[in-house]
Amino acid sequence: MSIFSRFADIINSNMNALLDKAENPEKLIRMIIQEMEDTLVEVRTTSAKTLAEKKELLRRLSWLDEEIDDWQSKAELALVKEREDLAKAALSEKHKLELQRQGLDKEILQLDETIGKLTNEINQLQEKLIDARTRQQALQSRYDAQKSRVKISRKLYEANSDNVVQRYENIERKLDQMEAEVETNYSQSASTLQSQFDELETEEKVDSELADLKAKLKQSSKDA
Repeated sequence: MSIFSRFADIINSNMNALLDKAENPEKLIRMIIQEMEDTLVEVRTTSAKTLAEKKELLRRLSWLDEEIDDWQSKAELALVKEREDLAKAALSEKHKLELQRQGLDKEILQLDETIGKLTNEINQLQEKLIDARTRQQALQSRYDAQKSRVKISRKLYEANSDNVVQRYENIERKLDQMEAEVETNYSQSASTLQSQFDELETEEKVDSELADLKAKLKQSSKDA
């Protein structure tokens, strides 16, 4: 299975779990980036192990080359010494080592293909990770903006609700009562003051009439 296929399965399963729980996009974005980072570490570890394995095979290949050359030299020496039996035996050992070398060549070729795929996947994953981190801020900003819009929308809805309208009506009635009370008190105060002035005017008229009456009676007594 390709590392990206497995990575996609992990992302899809976690994404579905988060969506089922109605998690917010902020957590989803962090989760995706974390999965990508973990996968990148895993692929790099696998690539490092594969490279180490290739180095070990190359060391064995170098040893086989030395052994093959050595048996070739021994076969030549045996022929020089007219020991065809030993030359044949040396060439037989050389052949066994050459078969091992062919097997190592195939293993190294397969490792090269694996390393190439891993290197390609690492590069792709690094690009995706850089892109995800770059877009994370933009997505976060969009999410924050949407949260603000939802909050404002709720406030507007609450402001248009019957409950708020009722509260405003209660406030208006309370203000009307307070204004009426002030006006009543003012009117009562003004009425009391006016009545006092009216009493003073009445008293002054009475005193004037009393004085006129006294003067009239006094004049009548003089005339009599």
